[in-house]
Amino acid sequence: MTLKVEDLHAYYGKSHVLHGVSFAIQPGEIVALLGRNGSGRSTTAKAIMGLVHGEGAVHWKGQNILRRKAYEIAHLGIGYVPENRDVFPKLTVHQNLMLGQKGAGKGSRWGFDDMYQMFPRLKERQHTEAGVLSGGEQQMLTLCRTLMGDPELIIIDEPTEGLAPKIVELVGQYLRTLKDKGVSVLLIEQKLTIAMHISDRALVMGHGSIVYDGTPDGLRADANIRKEWLEV
Repeated sequence: MTLKVEDLHAYYGKSHVLHGVSFAIQPGEIVALLGRNGSGRSTTAKAIMGLVHGEGAVHWKGQNILRRKAYEIAHLGIGYVPENRDVFPKLTVHQNLMLGQKGAGKGSRWGFDDMYQMFPRLKERQHTEAGVLSGGEQQMLTLCRTLMGDPELIIIDEPTEGLAPKIVELVGQYLRTLKDKGVSVLLIEQKLTIAMHISDRALVMGHGSIVYDGTPDGLRADANIRKEWLEV
């Protein structure tokens, strides 16, 4: 199922943050959304998920879902992993995963065994309270809890922020596994290396607009875009 964002504008109060953002994501496609801090990447994710006020259109499964409630959008098959690793700290790893289950686990392509096989560390810690996990372990848990809801598209905001290189590599493997299972991914990421390596397409944002939409190879070859909108 294709996600199609058309002329999306978003606001925080009177502040106009997104200025006519448009792009599409095809089934099984990994799309990297790149840009400097403050460019509008996270706001784009939140507008799609109904967490900030937006205008324009976000088409999914034949309907405009813009301004629907976040839980309604999740039930339609879009998962969202926020930047802040939002675990339930007093619940165990296993209990956190249970909360993510779709319809009490009925009909999902994913189960506990899949999560524990993908991230063996979570299996080792399954009876541990999520609040005492390391940052990397919490990131794994948040990703897996979202996946337990069996989304057809998953939006992931800065999944490798603050993680050790080995965990970053694990996250990259995780995302490729999603693609192999037919799940589409919108990856919001600052680490160009991982984003360019695993993505089918790259979007670059600047000042609330899309300034590049093309292949990772095309972006590598476009020194002007990288210098103006990505490099520090």
